[in-house]
Amino acid sequence: MFTQLLVATGVLALLTLVPGPDMAVVTRRAVLRGPADGLRTVGGIAVGLLLWGTLTVAGLAALPAASGGVYLAVKLVGAAYLCLLGVQALRRGGGGGGGGADDGDDGGSGRAGGGWRTGLLCNALNPKIAVFYTGLLPTLAPPGLRPAAGMALLVLVHVLLTVLWLGAYVHVLSRARPFFARPSVRRTMDRVTGAVLIGFGIRVAASAS
Repeated sequence: MFTQLLVATGVLALLTLVPGPDMAVVTRRAVLRGPADGLRTVGGIAVGLLLWGTLTVAGLAALPAASGGVYLAVKLVGAAYLCLLGVQALRRGGGGGGGGADDGDDGGSGRAGGGWRTGLLCNALNPKIAVFYTGLLPTLAPPGLRPAAGMALLVLVHVLLTVLWLGAYVHVLSRARPFFARPSVRRTMDRVTGAVLIGFGIRVAASAS
């Protein structure tokens, strides 16, 4: 069982390191608002993963994929949310957001809970996580445990890996914040992260279930 758990952890670690919407959102929040907000965003992402993980262990995560209409609706809302974040970033990068620290983009990002909500919605509105969990976790679950217990353990491992990886990434960004504080660099970062978020949104919308 221990060997299987190590293999599963390695697979989950590799998948965690692959850049995705989570990293783009954390980059934007940490650069725009600072490391504390970046860590709140990571916390929201972790809660979103736990939400889908709980549904997976309870046998409910497959329901959105089984119901084409529900899956499509959640997928399109999630894609629209990523595109909205991307457009807001592009507006700020182009000077349309005013460039102030409290310009209110990202759905009330000037508030303490803005980063947490952004991270949570980024994952809670992404049904691909449900497909990922229901399709992969049963194949990686340690054979010495009951299926539900094995999947629950792997969900916790995945959440822990995600928090450690993105938390370390926020720390790196915080060390380089004086560089990102330069107006020209900030505008470039906004444009890049905006384009990346829109690209991920389009990818989510166009993906098959």
